[in-house]
Amino acid sequence: MPVSVSAKRALRGSTQKQKINRLIISRLEVAIRKAKKVKTTEAILTAVSLADRAVKKRVIHKNKSSRIKGALSKLSAKIKPAKKSSKKK
Repeated sequence: MPVSVSAKRALRGSTQKQKINRLIISRLEVAIRKAKKVKTTEAILTAVSLADRAVKKRVIHKNKSSRIKGALSKLSAKIKPAKKSSKKK
């Protein structure tokens, strides 16, 4: 346990940051699992966006983010675009 006042303050700050970082990482992991399961462009873009935000906040490394985005882009290459119904007037 911390003894000094500044050490106690640092402990409070680090526990708050730890909670926020865990929340960011868990949201990212859930989004990645969903994107791999559903394989829609919307789910893939959401996961890519969360990966970029995690890098911006320095929760994960930029190379890990690029690996995640590379794996997800392989999924998006396999997706066939939906046919748009063209109604002629």
